[in-house]
Amino acid sequence: MSLLALDAEALYADLAQHVRGLITPQTYLLGVASGGVWLAERLQKDLGLEPSIGVISSAMHRDDFARRGMTMAAQTKIPFDVNGAQVLLLDDVLFTGRTVRAVLNELFDFGRPASVKLAVLVDRGGRELPVQADLCAARITLPATQSLALARSESGKFSFNVKDI
Repeated sequence: MSLLALDAEALYADLAQHVRGLITPQTYLLGVASGGVWLAERLQKDLGLEPSIGVISSAMHRDDFARRGMTMAAQTKIPFDVNGAQVLLLDDVLFTGRTVRAVLNELFDFGRPASVKLAVLVDRGGRELPVQADLCAARITLPATQSLALARSESGKFSFNVKDI
């Protein structure tokens, strides 16, 4: 898929349709700060799910802390017992796999879930760690010199920002 055809709202609708098939009464949504949290919040509303979504931050478990430094990321807030839970981890963009590794370490600080599935809007390749999404709305190729991030308007509509890094 080309970057020009990357419609965040259409990708969200596709992801929501597939997530609907994964959700059970024992499934808890956990959004990676910040784009994943936005996805979790909107899925909760659009799918009529119970209000027990969580927020998870990668800040404390980053292996590239020396390069990135401490960011003003959201604090982890998990309003359910992680032990034995079926967790659906949501993120906007999957790239190297380092954020997913960090949030999994953070999640296991809270307990041992029965299962963790990963759903993302976009997989842009470039993996450095063996991480794969269970659900992905689109796969694109983007140069390593660019970043792709989900943006949310005041009305709640999604779009993507591409920046040179």
